[in-house]
Amino acid sequence: MRQWIAREIASKALVEDVVRSFGEVRLRILGTSMVPAMLPGDLVSVRRAGLDEISEGEVVLFFQNGRLCVHRVVGRNVVSAAGNTKEPCLIARGDRLRHDDPPVSSKELLGRVVSIERDNHNIELAPHGSNSLLARLLRASDRATYLYLRLSACWRTLLFWGAKCRV
Repeated sequence: MRQWIAREIASKALVEDVVRSFGEVRLRILGTSMVPAMLPGDLVSVRRAGLDEISEGEVVLFFQNGRLCVHRVVGRNVVSAAGNTKEPCLIARGDRLRHDDPPVSSKELLGRVVSIERDNHNIELAPHGSNSLLARLLRASDRATYLYLRLSACWRTLLFWGAKCRV
């Protein structure tokens, strides 16, 4: 467990350094919280952005509770910080999740997702998430999400196999 935490902190520090130094970083998505907009294995490009530059509906990268997260901004809020000062923050949530993340402060925000790449193709990111029947089904059922991911992987395999055979 300690190795996992140390690895997460080291990766956060590296990602943060790259974003601050170069203004952009590319990361591979590992989880399923943003399905169907993003699938495990997708590459996202993240560009440095400040809290005041982010709009509702955009997807952001932030570090919270020892983990890097890529989630959609669903709102803004003001929270009380130390010394009774009010600090603006973002409210984010994975498209497939039912509950919001804890408020994201400017210190935790690393940047906004500007592009998604899947199987060497750019994927358009829906501006305000998906409220389609599919998204609601995936939000309600882990089993449906599992089946969706399996079918998606099979479909991509068939498409690429067909493309290779035509050459």
